[in-house]
Amino acid sequence: MTTQEFLGKQNFTIHTQIVSDSCPSNIALIKYWGKYENQIPANPSISYTLNHCKTNTSMEFLADEPFSVQTFLAGNEEVKFAEKIEKYFKNIEEYLPWILKGKYIIRTENTFPHSSGIASSASGFGAIAKCLMKLDGIFSNELSEEESLRKASFLARLGSGSACRSLYNGLVVWGTSDEVEGSSDLFAVQYPDAEIHDIFKNFNDWVLLIHEGQKSVSSTVGHGLMNTNPYAERRFQEARENFVPMKEILKNGDMERFIKLVEHEALTLHAMMMMSDPAFILMKTGTMEVINKVWDFRREAGLPLFFTLDAGANVHLLFPNNGSEDQIKTFIETELLQHTQKNGVVKDVMTF
Repeated sequence: MTTQEFLGKQNFTIHTQIVSDSCPSNIALIKYWGKYENQIPANPSISYTLNHCKTNTSMEFLADEPFSVQTFLAGNEEVKFAEKIEKYFKNIEEYLPWILKGKYIIRTENTFPHSSGIASSASGFGAIAKCLMKLDGIFSNELSEEESLRKASFLARLGSGSACRSLYNGLVVWGTSDEVEGSSDLFAVQYPDAEIHDIFKNFNDWVLLIHEGQKSVSSTVGHGLMNTNPYAERRFQEARENFVPMKEILKNGDMERFIKLVEHEALTLHAMMMMSDPAFILMKTGTMEVINKVWDFRREAGLPLFFTLDAGANVHLLFPNNGSEDQIKTFIETELLQHTQKNGVVKDVMTF
């Protein structure tokens, strides 16, 4: 069936469509590390969605041309990325029957620097999934706005697991948990706003760029090494268990327990890397210097500055807007920026 025959069922004819959308990145608090076939997470995770660090994407669909994908990242053509997207589109054809019936020209750019410790795969695949659902709305127009967003989360997951969380604002859960109603391994859900204390709704995330180069071990390889990690099953169980105190903390606004749990999750993520076979370490000397200084500052000043880490060396510094943020920002700028490569820092917030 040609695209025109397919679209004819909706009583209109379309030769070319251009859609665009944007999607933010996110930072996990309870970490997802380890997965099963078809991007099913080995444990549930919860993340903050960032406000400013986004991927902006436009997608041009040329009907009835042979299927192909051409991609441009920040204006530069990227053949390898196009090959990756072609494979992704083929993998999701059963969910979007029209997807291989034309040519795509995709132009995408990030509002944050590459290799900055901010998950560009999450925001990137999130933006692509949102564009695909816009096309799907034109071609079939069968889903409600809520259903379309959920399907976009589902499709984003098949491109990059954590991307499914970026489709929603605020605190977002991916993976089945008894503590979160409606949670699923197949798509993300927004954590209920009524269950979140106000103190957690206005947060800063300053990302210190300790290392801006390519990681020695990719996240894909790292996830795979969990398959033979002797501590993997205990780690998966711990993440599930951590949703119990996290739910209590988010409800009652216990900042001290929140800090302890978030930092523990970050260090556990990297501990799993060190206990893989082969073992690998993504933290750098600057990472450890920052962590120790944060601990010293918090002990001496009594202010709620703390950290989390993604699968890399860069440090996400988290702190609420509660009246003490100016003193915390001064400390970061005077004491911590010296441990980055080029005084590099990306400043974002999570407000909802």
